This record gives sequence, C-alpha cells and structure tokens, in this order.
Amino acid sequence: MIDQNRSEDPIRRKIEALGTTLSLPTVRKALGVLEGAHASGKRSGSDDVMDIRVYEAGDEARQIDWKTSARVGRPMVVLRERPSTSRAWLLLDVGREMTATCPSGERAYQIATNALCMFAALSLRRGDEVSVVFADSASITRMPFNGGFAQFERTLDQALERDWSNPRNIDALLEYARRIRDREALVVLATDEHALQERHIEAIRRIARTHPMVLIDVATINPFGDERFTHVRDGNGPRRVPAFLRNRTTAEEVRTHREYVAAAMRRELNRCGSTMIRSGSSERMFGEFVHMVSMALARSSRNRLPSPAHTSLGGRP
Repeated sequence: MIDQNRSEDPIRRKIEALGTTLSLPTVRKALGVLEGAHASGKRSGSDDVMDIRVYEAGDEARQIDWKTSARVGRPMVVLRERPSTSRAWLLLDVGREMTATCPSGERAYQIATNALCMFAALSLRRGDEVSVVFADSASITRMPFNGGFAQFERTLDQALERDWSNPRNIDALLEYARRIRDREALVVLATDEHALQERHIEAIRRIARTHPMVLIDVATINPFGDERFTHVRDGNGPRRVPAFLRNRTTAEEVRTHREYVAAAMRRELNRCGSTMIRSGSSERMFGEFVHMVSMALARSSRNRLPSPAHTSLGGRP
C-alpha cells in the first residue's frame, strides 16, 4: 500500500507547479531538446530547424549539418523539429526489489514514481498521450492515459496499491521498450541502481537507435554504513545484515563501487544518446530533473548559430 498521502506530498506539488508555471513554448522546447538529442535513423529531413549549436563530445556524427558547419567554420549540430508522435512511454520496474529503502527513508518505487511524474507533467502539458507500463516477473501491464496531471497521479498511485512479492524482470521491460512501434516516442525507464548490468547495454543501444531514452536510476541505502537505519534486512528474506559487517571500511567499499558502476553506466548511456538521472530521494531527483532541463535549455540558447556576417571560413568573409 502507498503509505504516504500523495495529495499532501510537497514533491508532487512542486512537480505540478513546474508543469503549470512553465509556458507552453518552454515546455515544448525543453522536451524537444531532450528528444532531439537521440540517435535518429533519418539521413536528412525537411523538418523545421528547432535549434543549432556547436558540436560537443558525445554527439553523433550524423547530427552534424555539413553545410552549416562549412559556413560557420566549425562542426555544428542541427536539431530539427521532427513530426511529433505526441507520445511518451513511462516504464516502471515494480519488482519487489523496488520496495528497498533509500537514504531519504522513501521506498525506491516512490522515488521512481515521482520521477516519472516529472516527465508526465511536462508531456501532459504539451498534450502528449502518456502510457505507463508496469513490469515484474509475473506480468507486464500497460496503462494508457489521456487527461490532466492530477488525474494522472491519482490513477498511477491507485495502480501501485499492489502485491510487491514478485521479483523484477528488467529484461522483459527492456524488450517491451524495444518493441514499441511508435518510433521516436520518448521512453523513460525507472528502476533502481542494482537492476541494469553490463549485458543490458546492448538492449539500451537498440532502443536508443529509434527512441530518445531517459533512465531513472534510484539509489538505495548503503546497508553497511547508514547509521539512521539500525536494523537493515535482506530484501529477499527476514535476515538482518550482521552488525560486525556494518563498519566504515565496508561502507566505503560499497559506496565507491556503487559510484563507479553509476559513472560507467552514465558514460555508456551518453554514448548511445540516452540520459541518466540518479538520486536517493524525491527531493534531489526533482532537483536533478530541473537542472537537466535548465542546462539543456541554457546550452541550446548559448550555442545558437552566430550571424553569418560575423563568421568566416579559410580567411574569406
């Protein structure tokens, strides 16, 4: 059961305020920048230019507009306003592992759900059709939605009043995403930091070839070092973590390993045109989301194409 009154959740109110206070053009541009950075299969197109910016490390070579680059004298990436499918797919891991406790005291699925609401708030503001997909080892369920944000969060929270006894099946969730026929629709996958392994990278690459993809990576507590939680139990049973293992050395080893894995995963996702947001609380996840959108908008504005009158190529005006 949901043990928190979501109607009074300050994070949800911040999310709702974000979606309603941003102007519609800003919302469209924010989502467009995130979506426009993915690996498109198009060789070219007649879509209207949404933004032009300087090529950065990590951008795909196919995104470079060579005519613009020749005119400016340096590699330039052109983001085009593709014909929008107006759909967003929000995929949520609902395996029992997602009931793990996080540093904030929240359950992992609560943070993941709030993160998905952030994307839903902007997508619904833009008028997108949003589909939520739940998956564990027993089933995969799709919940299509058309309506306002308040109705969306009520429907979502009611759906999460479920039996959390089945383990996760992240392979099935990735396969579902790969089979989404609506090419280039936004795909957001929410799970915890223990779900994805190196072997899943290739599946993510296949998804990213046809869809802009964002990974919500929820960090759980360090079972050997967080003194706020005196009795830490194994998620698969009633066993407690032995007290003699809960020391500074073991905790530091776990922290270092998790940070290394997260950094490696972020690099791999960036290489295949995907984005990762990671945090152990809804508050910080919201901050990461706002920062990601703000940086994308700022970079887009900062790297606008200079006037041709102030550019040259090979010393010619």
